[in-house]
Amino acid sequence: MLSSILTLIMALSSVLLIIGFAILIKSASLLINGASSLAKRFSISELAIGLTIVAFGTSAPELIVNIISSASGHNEICFGNILGSNIFNTLMVLGIAGIIYPISIEKNTVKKEIPFLLVGTIFVLALVNNFGFIGHVLSRFDGIFLILSLILFFIYVVGIAKENMTDNIEIKLYSISKSVIFILIGIIGLFFGGEIVVRNAVFIARLLNVSEKFIAITIVALGTSLPELVTSIIAIMKKRHGLAIGNVIGSNLFNIFLVLGVSSIINPIVFPLALNTDFYFLILITIILFITMFTGKRRKLERAESIMFIILYIGYVVFLFYRK
Repeated sequence: MLSSILTLIMALSSVLLIIGFAILIKSASLLINGASSLAKRFSISELAIGLTIVAFGTSAPELIVNIISSASGHNEICFGNILGSNIFNTLMVLGIAGIIYPISIEKNTVKKEIPFLLVGTIFVLALVNNFGFIGHVLSRFDGIFLILSLILFFIYVVGIAKENMTDNIEIKLYSISKSVIFILIGIIGLFFGGEIVVRNAVFIARLLNVSEKFIAITIVALGTSLPELVTSIIAIMKKRHGLAIGNVIGSNLFNIFLVLGVSSIINPIVFPLALNTDFYFLILITIILFITMFTGKRRKLERAESIMFIILYIGYVVFLFYRK
């Protein structure tokens, strides 16, 4: 009797898991279509849209998780969520998207956006370590400074908004109101679809007696980055390279500047020193991403490099699993 009930619950959770993924895919498609149409209608580059609207939408789960964690005083979750998400975005999201179709990356992204992300990550590392002095707290003042840094990046994005238009790509145009509705529905759908997937995946894993530690470093970490993953995959399948790369870089910037900034303003966050290793790894793979722009075909993330990214992530997960 008990086994029959468990089997029924497992089947129901599996169905909900499939429904969650279906919602994610449809929501990502709506978000990409709406954002592409808006970019075309206002003559704004897809990269600029990806770095802002799409990136903010896909970073919503990290923001919500961190606001709750910060208010509750869960410091490790606040930092672990951001570091884990940015590492996943860089290695797995770009890796999987690049295997599906090699990603062409614009000159500005190589010369400015990736270096901006690298410098920003190094600066946040120095900030949480108090530049080598005593104290490892991200204060409210630090949070305000991080948000001001994001505003500075927005000013830059406004400057490139009219550059590198993709007039050679056929984009279906919708009315402005319909495009905005598609974007909003897409963002909301990504959030709820991700929630459904994570909750049911965790539940199934527990029924199968998979350890909590393994769930935390795989399923939950994947959960907050599912919007970025699905959105970039759909974008690359639609040949929207600017949206695919802009989504990842923009999301990573939102995470370190906006999410950590808002979290520390709500409640100053004590930085767990054990996470310095993860920060170093994030900086290393950002440097590797920059270097790949000059290997093989210039300004293109090729399949071989994408496979290397995925192998690096698998190695990182193995390291996390055995780290105490």
